Amino acid sequence: MQNVKDQIMEAHQFRHACKEFDPAKKISAADFEFILETGRLSPSSFGFEPWKFVVVQNSELRDKLLPVTYGAQKQLPTSSHFVIMLSRTKADLMANSEHIQRMITEVQQLPADIQQLKGEVYHKFLEDDFKLLEHERIVFEWGSRQTYIALGNMMTAAAQIGIDSCPVEGFHKEKVEHILQEEGILTGHFGVACMVAFGYRIQEPRPKTRQAMEHIVEWVD
Repeated sequence: MQNVKDQIMEAHQFRHACKEFDPAKKISAADFEFILETGRLSPSSFGFEPWKFVVVQNSELRDKLLPVTYGAQKQLPTSSHFVIMLSRTKADLMANSEHIQRMITEVQQLPADIQQLKGEVYHKFLEDDFKLLEHERIVFEWGSRQTYIALGNMMTAAAQIGIDSCPVEGFHKEKVEHILQEEGILTGHFGVACMVAFGYRIQEPRPKTRQAMEHIVEWVD
C-alpha cells in the first residue's frame, strides 16, 4: 500500500503546467487511449456525463486556433496531443432533454419507475436545490465544473505514466467556438469548457509551490 501511495505522490510532484513540449516525442496510441479512458470513467453529477473530448491533431486547425488561444502559444504547436474539452449546454441538460433521457434509459438502463423518479429528483435539483435554471450560462458552467473532474483525472493519469500536460483557459471562447463551428466540429448543444495539451517536457520545471496544509484545511471534529 505504501508503494502505491508513493507512486501517486510522485505523479503529483511530477505533474506541472508544461508550457512547451518536445515536438519530436509523440505519445503512443495505447498510452493516449489510457488517458482518454480515465476521462471517460470520471464521475459526474447524477452520472449524466456532460462532456465531449475533441482531440485536435490536425496542424491546420491548430494554426487557426493559435491566434485566439493566447494561453497555448507554445503548447498548440509542440504538444503531441491537444484536447478541447466540451460541456453540454442547457438544452442538453434539462430533465426532459434527449441526452438525459438517453443516459437514463440506454446508458444507465434504469427500470421505468426509477427513470421517472430520477428525472423528478434531477429536475428539482436543477430548479430548486441549486437554482441552475435561472440563466442558460449557469447550466453550462455547471456542466463545465464536471468536465474539470475529467480534466484532472486525465492529467493525473498522464503524470502516472510519465506524460506531461498543461490545462488551458487562455482563449477567446466565442472565437474558438466559431472556428470549431465553421469546421463542422462543434455541433449540437455544446460549448468549450477548457483545453488541455499532452506531450513530453522539453525542459525541467521550477520546484512546485503550494500553500501549507494548515492554510487550506479546516477540521471540524
